[in-house]
Amino acid sequence: MLIVISDLHLVDGTCGKPISASAFRLFAARLNELAFNASWRADKRYRPLDGIDILLLGDILDPLHSTLWLDKSPGEPGYVRPWTDIHAPEYAAKVQAITQAILKYNAEAIETLRHIAEGQFIRLPTATSRGRGALNTKEQVTVPVRILYMIGNHDWYYHIPGQVFDRIRQEIIKALGLANPNSPFPHEVKDSETLQRLFTSYKIYAQHGDLYDSFNYCRNRGRNAATLGDGFSVEVLNRFPVVAQKRLGQELLPGIIEGLRELVNVRPALATPLWISGQLRQNNISLADQKKIKKVWDDISDEFLSLPFMRAADKKFKLDIVDGLELIVKLTDRFSFKDIDDVVVWIRKQFWSGEITFAKHALKDEAFLDRTAQFIVYGHTHHHEIVPLDSIPSMPRPTNQMYMNSGTWHTYYDLAVFKPEEQKFVPYPVLSHLSFFKEDEREGHRFETWSGAFSD
Repeated sequence: MLIVISDLHLVDGTCGKPISASAFRLFAARLNELAFNASWRADKRYRPLDGIDILLLGDILDPLHSTLWLDKSPGEPGYVRPWTDIHAPEYAAKVQAITQAILKYNAEAIETLRHIAEGQFIRLPTATSRGRGALNTKEQVTVPVRILYMIGNHDWYYHIPGQVFDRIRQEIIKALGLANPNSPFPHEVKDSETLQRLFTSYKIYAQHGDLYDSFNYCRNRGRNAATLGDGFSVEVLNRFPVVAQKRLGQELLPGIIEGLRELVNVRPALATPLWISGQLRQNNISLADQKKIKKVWDDISDEFLSLPFMRAADKKFKLDIVDGLELIVKLTDRFSFKDIDDVVVWIRKQFWSGEITFAKHALKDEAFLDRTAQFIVYGHTHHHEIVPLDSIPSMPRPTNQMYMNSGTWHTYYDLAVFKPEEQKFVPYPVLSHLSFFKEDEREGHRFETWSGAFSD
């Protein structure tokens, strides 16, 4: 049995909060139930599973959303950002410090994953001579569990080669109980022979999905490079609450600062100005204080847009995503928040199609076209879904090809699609996973998905 989960976004607590440790205990209980059900074979007899693979499909740890990136300003000794020299000693030191903070902050949740890998959770009844589960005996079978980690756009640092990064990866391997070697964690299946064999055995193809998001992946520079999304996250989303509290903390209600820290959980990310104006409206912030908050945003936006990293990405004489970012983040005193809302809605229509699904990209994947994969699996969008792609009646037995998204384990604030200009965001924690079975497992079923959402 193969389980795929993604987008846990375990952060260090300085920018928003991850999902609670109780979600991991729920997953452990659900996994034990799945393992029992998968032990019923196609011949209707019970035989305990030989093993379970869990694939962590990217954005599991989230070093990007941390204020530790902000302890130095441009020009100061030791200044590090995701887009500075990845070979500099201070770069690896920063990634290691943030990683250790994440592991510490999420120690209880991570311990659950490690205990799963160590065999402390998955215990199945033995089989009777009649092919049933021996439910009335204390004797149990421990099922080996192998956890494998692929990276996405928030944890791409673990793909950087080098001995110092090997040591960082070793810390992660030990904490989570991973089966990965401490060499660069794979971004695509071609990076790992282990994944190639695993995917072939289950007839799947999987990758995080950032390959199809130009805001968070640059094809020219590859995965070992920062993107516009990294710049926006660190210099705007992470930094804005810090600077607002420093300048205005005594003048604003505590709830405002806490609300601003949740900027990192807003979806889509480019809708963050709507979130800000919505927070101000809901808390009845005076126009005078709104002006002060907007001044903070303007100042950090000017600094963000003037970064050489951002200017190098701008294309002259062409309306591109950098120009869209500039319109969104550079809010001057000439605009009211209502004007800003109108600009953001227009930019979203120009640069974000509103399509959550990545299913159209699955149609172009080689594993779909050459029929080697029955299931094309991505994460990244945080939107769990199943989309039929094709049916192949000419195969020895009729075969359906499907796109699936592994969703997320995260509490985030989603912009309502009805009248987005009214800044209505709906918060809810969600937890989802995909399960795949070999032909003999789960009574011959090939897959099963689960997605749950609950209120805070």
